[in-house]
Amino acid sequence: MHERSSVGELADRLRSELDRYSPGEKLPSSRALVERFRVSPVTVSRALARLAADGLVVTRPGAGAFRARPRTTVAAAGDTSWQEVALSADGAADLVPRSVDASGVVVSLAAPPPGVIELSGGYLHSSLQPEQAMAAALSRAGRRPGAWGRPPMEGLPDLREWFAREIGGAVTAAEVLVTAGGQSALTTALRALAPPGAPVLVESPTYPGMLAIARAAGLRPVPVPVDADGVRPALLADAFRATGARVFVCQPLFQNPTGAVLAAGRRGEVLRIAREAGAFVVEDDFVRRLVHEDAGPLPRPLAAEDPDGVVVHVCSLTKATSPSFRVGALAARGPVLERLRAIQVVDTFFVPRPLQEAALELVGSPAWARHLRTVARELRLRRDAMASALRRELPAYALPHIPSGGYHLWLRLPDGTAEQPVVAGALRAGVAVMAGRPYFAAEPPAAHIRLSYAAVAGAGEIAEGVRRLRTAAREAV
Repeated sequence: MHERSSVGELADRLRSELDRYSPGEKLPSSRALVERFRVSPVTVSRALARLAADGLVVTRPGAGAFRARPRTTVAAAGDTSWQEVALSADGAADLVPRSVDASGVVVSLAAPPPGVIELSGGYLHSSLQPEQAMAAALSRAGRRPGAWGRPPMEGLPDLREWFAREIGGAVTAAEVLVTAGGQSALTTALRALAPPGAPVLVESPTYPGMLAIARAAGLRPVPVPVDADGVRPALLADAFRATGARVFVCQPLFQNPTGAVLAAGRRGEVLRIAREAGAFVVEDDFVRRLVHEDAGPLPRPLAAEDPDGVVVHVCSLTKATSPSFRVGALAARGPVLERLRAIQVVDTFFVPRPLQEAALELVGSPAWARHLRTVARELRLRRDAMASALRRELPAYALPHIPSGGYHLWLRLPDGTAEQPVVAGALRAGVAVMAGRPYFAAEPPAAHIRLSYAAVAGAGEIAEGVRRLRTAAREAV
């Protein structure tokens, strides 16, 4: 008898006998079925596979085959079309679209399909994360007296003190709130500083996650262009006058996505302009701990130079550790601090104490300084490897600035080249990159892509990823 016929016949026999077994009960072993029906092991395996495909049998490697449990009947889907009206119609006074586009954030958070090189990631590759140091810190933290109790709502005093020292200037521990990472801190800040419907000034281009936060809070992001020296003060002053905005969000150090550092001559200007407008500056100091070893001395945070409470400072340990090590800080001076505290308490109560204790253990250990030195060296090597590969493989893609900190490069595509075909073609070629469009609050002046060199295993993957990108770029022409 042909093998195909034997498989079908055996599957029919087994199907007819399934009622002898209760749901979840184990069927005879493959060896027993071979002996009973006098067929080959291959025939038994294929017959069981047919029953499994029909949902009648569940096979578990090393354990055998079991009668499947009855499938749960799925209730018919209800009519949710009414939600489109409920989520959108807030009356004539609603001037801000209620929908939130989180695609720019999702792309950087989602793991790419197997075999795809991740040049879109926003976190360190596992080989660069201080996994052993974090595990040891968490273990020690869990054994601290009171580690599993309720922490102060503002955060552990010692951790607040550490963040205050890191920010510098006259910032004190009393002016620091511990947060669940930088994204949570930015959310709290924007909700505290601007009412729904208000304009908020943002750098252009800027971090898509911040744009998503603003829109989710019902705010209107207004772009202010940046150049190689950061935000342009004259345009910032014009934007404050034109909009009446009371908030400006910026990344003065290794800005995402351009990598720009706010020039020394502009720092005081930005603070002066905001102060005269009666506005706050939200300083997102997100990658200070991802400086490269060739960077030289870094400028202090704007908050360290601000005696008047203009700056609300946001920083985090997450970028320098792991996406799951979500510990950050908000620092502010004056009455605004109480509003920030109140909103954070309402939203999250407090950051889990074991995580705060682990952060203290980590930053207080000798492993912390060693880790930062290792990351500084590795990021410089990866940055240089990517820049060299881009010059070699994609010379027509403009690379105007190579930063000495952060984890990405910002490329301008040749005139007439559309982003989406390049991005989609890159994914088909086996490399994930970030489109430039989500980084702009309004129409972009040109097509861009952002490439990350932190989320890959090393220089070899970077070279191969750029080579695959070249293939996609040629197809998109």
